[in-house]
Amino acid sequence: MKSWPNPFQIDGFLLVDKPVGMTSHDVVNRVRKVFQIEKAGHGGTLDPNVSGLLVILLGKATKYFDSMLAKDKRYVGKILLGTETNTQDSEGEIVAQRPYDAVTREDVEKALRNFRGDIFQTPPMVSAVRVNGCRLFHKARMGEDVERKQRFVHVYKLEITEWTPPLFSFEILCTKGTYVRTIAHDLGQLLGCGACLQELRRTQSGPFTTDEAVSYTTLGQWTQSQLQEHVIPIPAALDRLRDCL
Repeated sequence: MKSWPNPFQIDGFLLVDKPVGMTSHDVVNRVRKVFQIEKAGHGGTLDPNVSGLLVILLGKATKYFDSMLAKDKRYVGKILLGTETNTQDSEGEIVAQRPYDAVTREDVEKALRNFRGDIFQTPPMVSAVRVNGCRLFHKARMGEDVERKQRFVHVYKLEITEWTPPLFSFEILCTKGTYVRTIAHDLGQLLGCGACLQELRRTQSGPFTTDEAVSYTTLGQWTQSQLQEHVIPIPAALDRLRDCL
């Protein structure tokens, strides 16, 4: 490990492009250890199989966790028609496969109208939502299927960007707490062929985008001075957060 004065005091927002296969906590921990920073957190979890923008809050910026978490999110990804899994994404166990050949782009375009605007979602069993103090994914591992309260979310935009059945690419802009894999699953149920989320990447969180983010590999090569150059100071970050209301 690099040897620097410990601890390193720095306050602000760091934008990191998280790779697939790591938890958000893994990335934050690496930032803490590599740069010897005492206080760090993130402004919105990405699942291990989801890549893209992770906003890391350093030092005094950690108190703005709620402000960051509340902002709208933009994702791009792919949905697989004809396959249903127990996690609603490609990481799970396949529970059903049905013919998708008769499903046209026009069918999907029409069905997607049901997932724009104000919608209610039932959180998937494999999720971090707590029911009676216990995470749902713990109950799922024990084979339990418990009743979950529906969540109210808003989808501003949901569009097909590429049609290559059984896969199609999409872009979505939505409020916090939206389960994109649940949209994929529910879309499959509506179409009658089943579907699951194949891949997902977050490209924007509030006013921040992946265009500004550093790759995880590059981050590990930085010095403390280079880190400081790329951290967005708290006043500048808050101005941007206010402007995107």
